[in-house]
Amino acid sequence: MRLLLAALSLLQQPRVERPDVRAGLDTLYGGGFPAAAAYFAELAARDSLDPAPVTFEASAYIWWAAALENDAYETARIDSLLDLGIARARAAAPGPARDFWLGTALGYRARQRDLHGHSWSAAHDGKAMRDAYARVLAVDSSCADCYLGLGVYQYGLARAGALARFVAKIVGLGSGDAEQGIDYIRRAATTGDLARVEAGWVLAAALVREAARDRERRTALERDARDEVTRLAARYAGNPVFQRFLRDVPAHSP
Repeated sequence: MRLLLAALSLLQQPRVERPDVRAGLDTLYGGGFPAAAAYFAELAARDSLDPAPVTFEASAYIWWAAALENDAYETARIDSLLDLGIARARAAAPGPARDFWLGTALGYRARQRDLHGHSWSAAHDGKAMRDAYARVLAVDSSCADCYLGLGVYQYGLARAGALARFVAKIVGLGSGDAEQGIDYIRRAATTGDLARVEAGWVLAAALVREAARDRERRTALERDARDEVTRLAARYAGNPVFQRFLRDVPAHSP
């Protein structure tokens, strides 16, 4: 009986142990955006059912666009890849692994839709992402990667405009909690697996935004943000997005 229970427990865990994906992410975060996109495209071609490679191929183009400071770069390709990632995830057998990859792809698509002014579609995807990650955590409370999406959801709702927050409550999205959102993102940045680097980057961006809102804590918040990106840049020195952040955010003495 103990062996049976142990086997069932293992089957319930989301499949985030992906050395093949991690290798591509190291290339991506190192600034090799074209190479990372090509690597994930090759992985996707090997398995037409796997949602992870196409989702992270889209991520490579998102980072590439950020490096170019061009939000319009390859938007059609990114949208198509994320749609495919979501479709592949939804076609998978029910369970935490399916929900994890579904939440990940939905989170990226929500980000893209919000970036390009499609607030309602972004909110719909954000809620679906939140629900997917919540299902994962109901089975596996140790899924630290899940907290990146949940943190962005909480933080984004809390920092939306007054009208957007009012509408969000009406349609059942909730009101958000900025402090809890940052705590969730920090958790993913500290203990996450595949999402650790992205969470660190998102955390730094959130801290800078908080610094602009809080004059009394501005220096401390900007210092924390720089410290976060300094750690990322030390590991991934070739990433121009990290280097630009360190140039733009002022350094403060301890």
